[in-house]
Amino acid sequence: MAKLITFVENEDPKAVDILKTIYPHRKKTHRVGITGPPGSGKSTLVDHLIIAARKQGFSVGVICVDPTSPFTGGALLGDRIRMNKAAEDPEVYIRSMATRGSLGGMARTTEEVAEVLEASGKEIVFIETVGVGQSELDVFNAVDTVVVVLVPESGAGVQAMKAGLMEIAHVFVVNKADRAGANRVKQEIEDVLSLAPPQDWETKVLLTQAYRGIGTHEVFEEILVHRRFLDQKQSAKDSRSSKIERKLRELIREQFDRKALGQKQTAEAIEREALNVMNGKIDPYTASENLLHESIKHWHEK
Repeated sequence: MAKLITFVENEDPKAVDILKTIYPHRKKTHRVGITGPPGSGKSTLVDHLIIAARKQGFSVGVICVDPTSPFTGGALLGDRIRMNKAAEDPEVYIRSMATRGSLGGMARTTEEVAEVLEASGKEIVFIETVGVGQSELDVFNAVDTVVVVLVPESGAGVQAMKAGLMEIAHVFVVNKADRAGANRVKQEIEDVLSLAPPQDWETKVLLTQAYRGIGTHEVFEEILVHRRFLDQKQSAKDSRSSKIERKLRELIREQFDRKALGQKQTAEAIEREALNVMNGKIDPYTASENLLHESIKHWHEK
């Protein structure tokens, strides 16, 4: 499995065939995104969520998206240090991934790596984002349940609204709740949530002390409640369908980039049209239309 993931993560030419082969073997896995600012205790929380999942018999996969090392280009692997208990369990598979310059808190191939874990039989996959602040909305499109982890010093409701987290969170966790202001932050987030339009799902705000394992079981139980909700609600099925549509559009763009824009003739044509635009011979909009038609023509000829 480690080798398969490496092929996928490195976007090896074999990766697409691998993903095609394993796709029919995927289990009905529940993906859980754990997101929030750096230092909020996401990794420690995930460690305890894994323990809670294993107590109920779930096989677990974990993807930890880490900052890219400036020296090796790989993941810094910091999250594994905090998951020693879980890492010893043969039914738990933990993989660290480097962002490799990708924004949005996730690596570009995170979803594909999740598919490998699902095909291996993992019933719950936790995806911990890198924690980059206000651009972590990509995780919403990749998972079924989003858990947003904050701390009493987060600035709470207003910051959550600015980051767009109110729209994507299914569970809020105020971690390090033994610190001053935790109850105030919880109340502030609940007040903001009460102003949102009525929805089928009621987002809860839970207090935890992850390093002590306090409140983490309740978080996992709320994840399971949301899982059952998704299985029952038509609106949730529509949301899953729209995510698949988004994925298909993304794959089409990737194929076009690789097969059309990646051609030598296309690169030369782009260089030519860029000079024409710079010299005022053509506007960029007409130039882009010309390049599109030319790229498609070369693609079909090939």
